[in-house]
Amino acid sequence: MMLSEFFELVQLLFVVTFTTFLVNCVEYDILFANRAVNHTGSGQNPLDKNKVTLTDAILPGPECTQRIQDNSWIIFLLIMAAIFWVYRLIKVFCNVLSYWEIRQFYIKALKIRMDELCNFTWQEVQDRLISLQREQQMCIHKKELTELDIYHRILRFKNYMVAMINKSLLPVQLQLPLLGNVVFLTQGLKYNFELILFWGPGSLFQNKWNLHPKYKRNGNRLELAQQLSRVILLMGLANLLLCPFILVWQVLYAFFSYTEVIRREPGSLGARRWSLYGRLYLRHFNELDHELHGRLGRGYKPTSKYMNSFTSPLLTVFAKNVAFFSGSVLAVLISLTVYDEDVLTVQHILTAITVLGVVITITRSFIPDEHMVWCPEQLLQCMLAHIHYMPDHWRGTANKGETRDEVAQLFQYKAVFILEELLSPIVTPFILIFHLRNKSLEIIDFFRNFTVEVVGVGDICSFAQMDIRRHGNPTWMSEGQTEASVYQQAENGKTELSLMHFTIKNPRWQPPQESSVFISHLKEKVHHDALSGPSTQLLLSEAPLCTSLQSNGSTTVPDNLLASVLAHPILTASGLQGRDHHFIPASTAASAAASVLASLSTSQLPHTSRGRSPGLLPSSVHPESSMYRSERSISDSMTNSDSRIQRNALHSEFASAEMSLHAIYMHELHQQTSQPQRTSGLWQNSVPMRDLHTNTGFQAHSGLGSSMAQGVIVEVPYAISVYIVLSLMNIVALDDRHGEFSMDL
Repeated sequence: MMLSEFFELVQLLFVVTFTTFLVNCVEYDILFANRAVNHTGSGQNPLDKNKVTLTDAILPGPECTQRIQDNSWIIFLLIMAAIFWVYRLIKVFCNVLSYWEIRQFYIKALKIRMDELCNFTWQEVQDRLISLQREQQMCIHKKELTELDIYHRILRFKNYMVAMINKSLLPVQLQLPLLGNVVFLTQGLKYNFELILFWGPGSLFQNKWNLHPKYKRNGNRLELAQQLSRVILLMGLANLLLCPFILVWQVLYAFFSYTEVIRREPGSLGARRWSLYGRLYLRHFNELDHELHGRLGRGYKPTSKYMNSFTSPLLTVFAKNVAFFSGSVLAVLISLTVYDEDVLTVQHILTAITVLGVVITITRSFIPDEHMVWCPEQLLQCMLAHIHYMPDHWRGTANKGETRDEVAQLFQYKAVFILEELLSPIVTPFILIFHLRNKSLEIIDFFRNFTVEVVGVGDICSFAQMDIRRHGNPTWMSEGQTEASVYQQAENGKTELSLMHFTIKNPRWQPPQESSVFISHLKEKVHHDALSGPSTQLLLSEAPLCTSLQSNGSTTVPDNLLASVLAHPILTASGLQGRDHHFIPASTAASAAASVLASLSTSQLPHTSRGRSPGLLPSSVHPESSMYRSERSISDSMTNSDSRIQRNALHSEFASAEMSLHAIYMHELHQQTSQPQRTSGLWQNSVPMRDLHTNTGFQAHSGLGSSMAQGVIVEVPYAISVYIVLSLMNIVALDDRHGEFSMDL
């Protein structure tokens, strides 16, 4: 971390220096051969008399310095850059002092050496921290620290940001002409939000852990809103004043960062990444950065497959023809250069070859895989298993372009990310001045109503407490357990899903009474639904088949179980025979997930050192079975450190799979609860994603999981069509190399 910040300083210094050199110290007329060069002198080769060298295009030092001194605009920019660099230097110096204190704390208090830190999981570090509190009373306000206290201290401001995005408080959605609803959230805009609300001059927090007392009182809310409006206005004007300088920096940094990448891999601009808005929208309360990164990393492949499943026939034909014409010209140019390398000396030949190569790479990215099978509903369900959040109206509309556009707001092209960052200096001032100011009173009310003080922690967002009674949603299994109004409810089941995620990630945490009641109620519901679901043995027996059907390349036991749950409704609807030559009984993803979760709750992860696990292996699967024998033999031959790392990795994978199963199960139950609200064939969005979607409802095409949720038999024509599709697949094609069953489409 310290090294990264140090090189950021070096990068800033390099960009400013190198840009100044290119503008003032290079003679471009000589470099571009617009002016002849005459080398004279004794012993000079006549053939080299007019040859241009690199030193000929670079001005001498005194002349370069004089050019800089004569340009007042350059001097002003250099002064501004120097001020900013000194500010960053002071900030880096303060961070170095903080990092040094953290390093000493790890070594002396937690007894973890720096060379061993990479081998420790967060749970192990957290356990040592809790034990240290019991022994030395670092926090004098309370005797013991809980896992939730530690998360609250680390994620205080991030939980506020997640809650404000969840309640659609921050103005990140814009209605633009021709473009419609656009989500715009960049690093610069997020930095301004945090500067205004948390730690800048005039912010709502008086220090890093306490909200200013005046914002907790109800009497002067209008006056405080006016003060906040003035702060936002001043911040917007400051951004507007600095816009030219920030814009120049953004353009230069993007040019130096991405030009070589685009030349080497033009298709990288067509790759996707989770947008900044997507990371906040999909983030659980009390989810650390590494936990969020790992979860979204697992969801990257199914989300990419879902986005790539949408193709335009017209665009595909156009891309194929452009690629053909460009490839033909490129083939001729390459052949000529192979025949005679002097062709490269012809003006603009290298430029033409480079441009044609870029065009071919870009156009081929629009040509879909001819072996791709279009199954958007299943891909969306697989995506949900990892991202955990999905608006209600996406269910049954996975094949709609509107749904794809909304997913694209969470999962954007890298080219779109670069373009947004370049436009950020221009757009940010207008968002602050004309949009955020209008929400000043709502922001004041939000921080007053949803801020609570926790002893030993400070002021935190009340949503981060995951209190079902205060912030639960009746349509997310909280009916009868919550007293929250619509204003107090978290949207999209954020409270309930965050509670389950935190409980699974921290199995030793003791939740409060209301949360314990909710978890117990969920477990009872799981065991009840598991009675009507398929057995875990059946799911395990079909795991290779279902994994192949999902086409995610999963080979681990957690991934196999998850793939089995996701693909099981397809097999049950098709009427295909299982491996035991019996027809697979009809079931849904919810019942399959409940069956696995019920088995997990009574099982124990093998070789764990953390006591009772949250239940991660089916009781029918023994560590001594052939499925795990090879892993155990490898583990026994390893050192204790390697074995501990493997156990921790296995525990993390099973915990992630268990949370994925809970997400699928809870979404299915939520859909069942919301079914009475569906009328006239439209999905009524009871827990909306606010204004993320442009239409309030879409035509419902019920998927397999939702159509069978109440035990309804799938319609005969649909079952026949699924059977025909699966019959066309070589489901039991034998892989000669591995001797395993796989699917050959």
